[in-house]
Amino acid sequence: MKILIIGGGGREHALTWALAPSATVFCAPGNPGTAELATNLQVDANDHSAVIDIIREHKIDLTVIGPEGPLADGLADSISNSGFRVFGPSAAAARIEASKAFAKDLMFRAGIPTAASATFDDRDDALSYIETHDEPLVVKASGLAAGKGAVVCKTRKDAVAAVKEMFEGRFGRAGSVVVVEEFMDGEELSVFALTNGEHSLLLPCAQDHKRIGEGDTGPNTGGMGAYSPVSIATYELLTTIRDTVIDPTLRALAEDGSMYKGLLYAGIMVTPDGEPRVVEFNCRFGDPEAQVVLPMARRMLAEHMWAIAAGEAWTPKPVDYGPRAALTTVLAASGYPDAPKKGAVIQVPDQIPEDTFLFHAGTSLSGSELTVSGGRVLCATGLGQTVADAHRKSVALAESVSFEGKVFRRDIGWREEARAGTS
Repeated sequence: MKILIIGGGGREHALTWALAPSATVFCAPGNPGTAELATNLQVDANDHSAVIDIIREHKIDLTVIGPEGPLADGLADSISNSGFRVFGPSAAAARIEASKAFAKDLMFRAGIPTAASATFDDRDDALSYIETHDEPLVVKASGLAAGKGAVVCKTRKDAVAAVKEMFEGRFGRAGSVVVVEEFMDGEELSVFALTNGEHSLLLPCAQDHKRIGEGDTGPNTGGMGAYSPVSIATYELLTTIRDTVIDPTLRALAEDGSMYKGLLYAGIMVTPDGEPRVVEFNCRFGDPEAQVVLPMARRMLAEHMWAIAAGEAWTPKPVDYGPRAALTTVLAASGYPDAPKKGAVIQVPDQIPEDTFLFHAGTSLSGSELTVSGGRVLCATGLGQTVADAHRKSVALAESVSFEGKVFRRDIGWREEARAGTS
């Protein structure tokens, strides 16, 4: 089988690593990490005709779209309409991520548990709403904002400032519509489901760490690390999430004329009383969650993706992923997330230790030198029998990489280690 992976970040490197044993892999555009496992092709994902041309030229059997942008832009539709197999939802289904306003309306209509909220396309209306609601509040840009469009506001004053910034263009077009919702207390959980729109297969859960600083301090980022499994994700809780969130969402999308085929990611808040409520949906693998979920769920991934894309009969059975754990630590550039400094030369170990992986997220080659080209630069993933063991390996690998201004957290997975008494 020949597989084309669209994208060039850490998620796409992890997908390449996971699928390479089962197929000949091409990446568009890929990165220096994917080049070690696959053939990188320089093509703009926004140019649908160019993408279809390389699918035809290289006789690609299956295209896997990594990032949300091309999905929201309808690349999966263009590929499918041209007669080729693609793993990833249609633009209509991808609205579950591309428009928080759409997602909230869908959840309210389908009775899916989530935070109470209101949607605004007028700044003054949003400000009036804030004046009458309890603090804290959460203000979200409705559109795609690279995972940074949600602002937790401790006070109404903070919420007012966030709304004004969004309508003034802080997140570009993504902030032209704003969602204001109640703050949900609890612990977040990332739940991933492969689905053909009718059936679903839950993959290992993960927990992301959005804040830049240790102890979950500082501004939100696209993610500074993740781990899997998460002990609060019991069989009973996952069954509840499947029955009250995943399956009703798939039914609601199908009834809306937007049957969902691909990977559905539900960000879940587990409240203090143990009830799951949806924070948001994404239409693709999380990043950096993919860097821990895919090492846990590599087996049969290509076969599942093909069956979904090809429309074959697919009734997935529960998978035992074993006792292993995975944890990834993101190495970020100085100044991330607001103004990352690019161009620094990166030194990586000649040999990567066993049970560790270094996934490229924001790197490029300048001649023969590996350099920083993005805010999140590399993801150091460790595998172990426990989260603590995986953490130790991840941090050791992170420490072995050097570049000027390197920033990373040493406390990824701290909640899990505290529960296990190993912190």
